[in-house]
Amino acid sequence: MKQLAFSCLTALLVCACDAPQQALTDQPVLPDRPNILWLVAEDLSPIIPAFGDDTVATPNLDRLAAEGVRYTRVFSTSGVCAPSRAALATGMYQNRIGAQHMRTTNVSGFGVDGLIPYEAVPPPFVKMHSQYFREAGYYTSNNAKEDYQFRKAVTAWDDSSRTAHWRNRGPDQPFFSVFNFNITHESQIWVQAENPLRVPEDLEVPIPPYLPDTAVAQRDVRQVYSNIVAMDEQVGQILEELEQDGLLESTVIFWYSDHGGPLPRQKRLLYDAGLQVPMIIRYPDRWRAGELDDQLISFVDFKSTALSLAGIEPPEYVDGRAFAGEFQSSESRLYIHAAADRFDRQYDTIRAVRDDRFKYLRNYHPEQGYYLPLTYREQMPIMQELLRLRDQNGLTEAQSQWFRENKPAEELFDTLADPHELTNLALDPAYSDKLLELRAELDRWLSGFDDKGMMPEPDLINEIWPGMEQPVTSSPTASRQYDRVVLSSLTPGANIGYQMLGPAEEFGSTWQVYTEPLELLPGMRLIAIAHRIGYQPSSMIELDAIAR
Repeated sequence: MKQLAFSCLTALLVCACDAPQQALTDQPVLPDRPNILWLVAEDLSPIIPAFGDDTVATPNLDRLAAEGVRYTRVFSTSGVCAPSRAALATGMYQNRIGAQHMRTTNVSGFGVDGLIPYEAVPPPFVKMHSQYFREAGYYTSNNAKEDYQFRKAVTAWDDSSRTAHWRNRGPDQPFFSVFNFNITHESQIWVQAENPLRVPEDLEVPIPPYLPDTAVAQRDVRQVYSNIVAMDEQVGQILEELEQDGLLESTVIFWYSDHGGPLPRQKRLLYDAGLQVPMIIRYPDRWRAGELDDQLISFVDFKSTALSLAGIEPPEYVDGRAFAGEFQSSESRLYIHAAADRFDRQYDTIRAVRDDRFKYLRNYHPEQGYYLPLTYREQMPIMQELLRLRDQNGLTEAQSQWFRENKPAEELFDTLADPHELTNLALDPAYSDKLLELRAELDRWLSGFDDKGMMPEPDLINEIWPGMEQPVTSSPTASRQYDRVVLSSLTPGANIGYQMLGPAEEFGSTWQVYTEPLELLPGMRLIAIAHRIGYQPSSMIELDAIAR
């Protein structure tokens, strides 16, 4: 059985490093107000042909790669979905805004003392990525996964549902649309096992050295690749719809995954197998088609970059930087950062920093091992196989590492020479300078904000929801300014949505974003609502027009 194709990805990275670097001022030629489309796979490392792994064919992603740019050093801020999606939506590190634990809004059955379902409460100036697009006149749709660690603001999307699509927008309106592909999610390894594989039953698949090379393991890894085949077909369907609508050459297409791979010792950890994601961006003018780009990119950069490509200036509060578009940063990123905290009912605290080659991990609980027993993950046959072999003393040294009773306080890995991050160099004098550099960089990063993962979670909840009760956004108030209605809320950071309706018209589910005073004509009704992220939405108010 062949080893995991990290050697292929390493070769791609070497080629990217050897290639001439693109000038920061070089930009794609974009139409005015281009559409922005995010195609988001789940739980997927760079194990597709475009990134060097030819185990299965992915013709639609191959096409995107041939017509777009492959970004080879892209990293989530967490090895699991909800904290990573919080970073994507806000442009801020999840442990800065209290969104670091997996997960906050659904904790039933975890049995952790003092823990209730709650929503992260970002600072009042924070708005979701999609709202900036709406305020600029874009139609925004999300189909359909949210999972931001907080309820979406009522003003965030025109439509966030299983039927959401750019096709529901107004004539000639630009769009920001997101489609999520669940088929590659961890759970689909055991759920899809009930269905025939999309690949040959005897397909030779790569097995990383930290997993057992047994028939059970091979079956699960074949399922991973089978799910990739299905995901590629789903991507192809969206691309076909884009072409049918004549929108391909007016749309910037991002394809990426929400964090690294779904297998044991990948998902939830801060090794590259849990953080590194494949990303392809196809620009309307096929800018740099077929090229590799090895710049370091973090999930906190996505919001700024999408806005920048649409010609919208990103907000100053974000932790990220635009790596393309009108507002592209003039400086290259030197490091990416990541955090791991609670997973279901199991707590750990790990922080990481990585440059273009070396990874530094700081383990705040070295007294406990890396492996955390999670009922959800143990539904996976390969996980059951690992535990069976562990109990029988049948694991290799590489496979046993994950099950150590404790872990070092610091770890340092050369990800080029050791892509599976199995050899800790933290105590090797030959790497002392790199250890000091990355240790200092982690300290610098953490000194820049109040890391919410460093406090007990019940204390965090009580801090953002005093008395463990969710705050309620103050209802909008209305006043007259000349011939227009001015709306406001006493809650700092409240987003105000409104609907303008006829006398007998029923209000709908989509709230328009209030940005300026409104004209309320005779016979019309104005309904408004306010919502700060992390708070309960306010009650609605209704106004009838006042005759002049």
